[in-house]
Amino acid sequence: MAMVIYPSLQTLQLNARLSSFLASNRNGNRNRNRKRNKFSHHGTWRHSMFLNTKPMVKDGVLSVNGKDVLTVVPDNVVITPWTNSSAFVGATSTHTTSRHVFKLGVIQDARLLCLFRFKLWWVIPRVGNSASDIPIETQMLLMEARGKPTSDDPKGPTSYIVFLPVLDGEFRSSLQGNSSDELEFCVESGDAATVASEFLKAVFVNYGNNPFDLIKESMIVLEKHSGTFALRENKQMPGMLDWFGWCTWDAFYTDVNPQGIKDGLTSLSEGGTPARFLIIDDGWQNTTNEFQKEGEPYVEGSQFGARLVTIEENNKFRQTADQVLSEAPSGLKDFVSDIKGTFGLKYVYVWHALMGYWGGLDPDAPETKKYNPKLKFPIQSPGNLAHKRDIAMDSMEKYGVGTIDPAKIFEFYDDLHRYLVSQGVDGVKVDVQNILETVATGSGGRVSLTRHFQQALEKSIGTNFQDNSIICCMGQSTDSIYNSKQSAITRVSDDYYPKNPTTQTLHIAAVAYNSIFFGEVFVPDWDMFYSRHNAAEFHAVARAVGGCGVYVSDKPGHHDFKILRRLVLPDGSVLRAKYPGRPSRDCLFNDPVMDGKSLLKIWNLNKFTGVIGVFNCQGAGSWPCLDNTVESDGSCELSGLVSPA
Repeated sequence: MAMVIYPSLQTLQLNARLSSFLASNRNGNRNRNRKRNKFSHHGTWRHSMFLNTKPMVKDGVLSVNGKDVLTVVPDNVVITPWTNSSAFVGATSTHTTSRHVFKLGVIQDARLLCLFRFKLWWVIPRVGNSASDIPIETQMLLMEARGKPTSDDPKGPTSYIVFLPVLDGEFRSSLQGNSSDELEFCVESGDAATVASEFLKAVFVNYGNNPFDLIKESMIVLEKHSGTFALRENKQMPGMLDWFGWCTWDAFYTDVNPQGIKDGLTSLSEGGTPARFLIIDDGWQNTTNEFQKEGEPYVEGSQFGARLVTIEENNKFRQTADQVLSEAPSGLKDFVSDIKGTFGLKYVYVWHALMGYWGGLDPDAPETKKYNPKLKFPIQSPGNLAHKRDIAMDSMEKYGVGTIDPAKIFEFYDDLHRYLVSQGVDGVKVDVQNILETVATGSGGRVSLTRHFQQALEKSIGTNFQDNSIICCMGQSTDSIYNSKQSAITRVSDDYYPKNPTTQTLHIAAVAYNSIFFGEVFVPDWDMFYSRHNAAEFHAVARAVGGCGVYVSDKPGHHDFKILRRLVLPDGSVLRAKYPGRPSRDCLFNDPVMDGKSLLKIWNLNKFTGVIGVFNCQGAGSWPCLDNTVESDGSCELSGLVSPA
């Protein structure tokens, strides 16, 4: 059986016959669903049955399981059969350079789902029907393939083909389409001195009858092939995932302070939903900013030019010699000990950027010189520049980043994390991770630099923290994904923007679709939300079905406990679903945000049963990077069919 939950920012009208349909079909569907959702004793997906027909190119046509996938395939395309259903696809060039774009062939009249980076940091979905609909910086492409119609199935049996651009040596691949409906792949090193002309395993192609099994099995193959990353179920899960949390970001932004944290923890406890997990977000560190002078008018973006001067906390969280009578605690250690004892916190995490802070380390600060930071000005790839500009990236390009010497990066992480552990801190949220691809010149390229930093970061986490206590953020690039061996949680959405009503539905839809891919390597983090907000129930239900950590960023005293008590048990624990919440199969190639007709159904399993969340995401906002926009009064009613199948 399944539980159905269906919030909406507008009105969701379900078919009136739904209840009787569920009841009449419950017994009939039980065995079928048990077979479809079968798990092994290890908790992993069963392997679906593949036909023994390997992908092949003949007469300029790439066929998979007898179905034509690409036509007009160029002669320089190389295919390397791998398993019975999969192959690596690549190409060769007559010249050597650090960036190539190769044509793979034509795609037309097929239902497509793309996951692409619309900003340097973030990924969103896009659906389409031909290669011209495939955006630059696509990191996963799923295609629906239909067989010949039969009397039992007039539309023809459905199967699926996935294209996964991967890391090939020192080069990182991505997909894109052109106006001639040709699928292309781009390979780039991010360093003009790192060049090549042959890329034989740039894109992985696989075929299957179940889309979720297909992605799972493809990632198993890639994990074994690369040896550079690990799947979600092979990683240690941080304990904070199963406890209700509070993050200070949207409550205070960088004005976070000890008293404000105590006020927020107090009000949550008094309301019967005590936080057992706390993230002290940006604002606790000791930084300097030469681009924003105190007392002068605020300069938009200047915050991203600030640099770290020491690994210790700033004066808000510690008394200095001339502040003995101030309200600041004696130090971070005493503050953390105080709030843990007073509020029963099990986990306290703090935020830091991959380079220490947004602008990296201050090269002239006495306490950072040991890490040999050098000021670098980031350079974005053409793929990133093809989409949406980002104020953080634009600012860092302008102000530069104090980039830590790769030879010193483990020492930096180890010093920082060892200090935090000595202060009673249990883990870290590490932000701004994709910055590495923009500062890779002279360092061997983006792939090797990312791998080096990721290995140093994960080594430090494993050395200093007891619980694999890291949340990754702003790292939705395959450079990071395919180099993640230990990190078990990553943000899979752009920020939660409480003041922007047009992004609430996009947030939910983006995470659900992104989880199809990212959920194989990480527990997707859905970000924080406000419990007192017009979209609060919408977000809360998404967290209930998402299989993710549950944490809010309410201002102290601003809570909706009617909503929170439906998510949080009196002891502060949460009933987390077992797997990443993903769109149901019939939603995969629809646009639940902008097509004006499609509902979004997100499915999961828990310890005892199945769960389905049904969302009306239409009419509130428009996907970025599309010319057409949505104009609606937000009152559209939609009908749809929901069943345990």
